[in-house]
Amino acid sequence: MSTARDPAEQSSPILIIACGALAQEIVQLQTLNGWNHLHLKCLDAELHNRPHLIAGKLREKIAQHRNEYNNIFVAYADCGSGGEIDRVLEDENIERLPGAHCYSFFAGEQRFKEISEQELGSFYLTDFLAKHFERLVIKGLKLDQHPELRDQYFGNYTRVVYLSQEDNPSVRSLAKNAALFLGLDFEHEHCGYGDLQTGLESQVLKFG
Repeated sequence: MSTARDPAEQSSPILIIACGALAQEIVQLQTLNGWNHLHLKCLDAELHNRPHLIAGKLREKIAQHRNEYNNIFVAYADCGSGGEIDRVLEDENIERLPGAHCYSFFAGEQRFKEISEQELGSFYLTDFLAKHFERLVIKGLKLDQHPELRDQYFGNYTRVVYLSQEDNPSVRSLAKNAALFLGLDFEHEHCGYGDLQTGLESQVLKFG
């Protein structure tokens, strides 16, 4: 069922507080569905490398905008926070996307479970992570300065699994290059937007 709205129809604004790694996909879904009443604020995608900071940053962002919006939704999974994100959101009575990681909600929980059970030593890429692999992984982990760290960080992995949102050959090539850099096998599965789309749709139906 389409949740696109007539531009003349008034809808309650919904604030989406999201990981910067999801910004492009959320904007694409906003445009595709005419969700002009979804207002997007993002935290820095580089928090992927410092997940212990995410919950505190979320609490600050919620406090900053709490008086402006009756409806707030968080576009994060747990993202390695060890449940800290959920503790913040329980305090604030705010919902988030399902799943442990962004790649699990892109794939869908059941499909991600199947993929991960096939090979535990899997390193996952999304479109965003493939495009920004050099900045977030190579430079973020200082592998450009200390290449010997590659095998320390990735020695227990056997493959890169690229879960694509758009089936774009140029981005797929970037993902293959990432696998080559890491010395890992490469696999690709096209997922689309998965639970990111259905999660936002549920908020539009709930508050729209």
